Amino acid sequence: MGLSTHVLDTMHGCPAAGMQVTLYATSGEQATLVKRLRLNNDGRNPDGPLYDNASLRKGTYRLVFDVSGYFQAKGVVLPQPNFLDQVTLDFGVAHEDQHYHVPLLVSPWSYSTYRGS
Repeated sequence: MGLSTHVLDTMHGCPAAGMQVTLYATSGEQATLVKRLRLNNDGRNPDGPLYDNASLRKGTYRLVFDVSGYFQAKGVVLPQPNFLDQVTLDFGVAHEDQHYHVPLLVSPWSYSTYRGS
């Protein structure tokens, strides 16, 4: 399955439909844009995995989630400046033959992630 993500809005108890997500491949301080996407109604990439098994490579990656943009679009009044603007997750892929699922559980004031299956 390669690499996938899923975002759940813990404030409203639903998938984060419409959230913008950006994926980068990283090398040290350098980040190369791989793709930008908007999550579907299930809080997932509408095109399926971000990388399939054949394309995923050992290395480091970054996912950037536009948290404040998502909650503002939902009509949530946020203080200025926002507590969370963008959530950036840097992670490594050590085994190209395994599935890496990077979920995000998020509210305007907190987030959690883990390596899912």
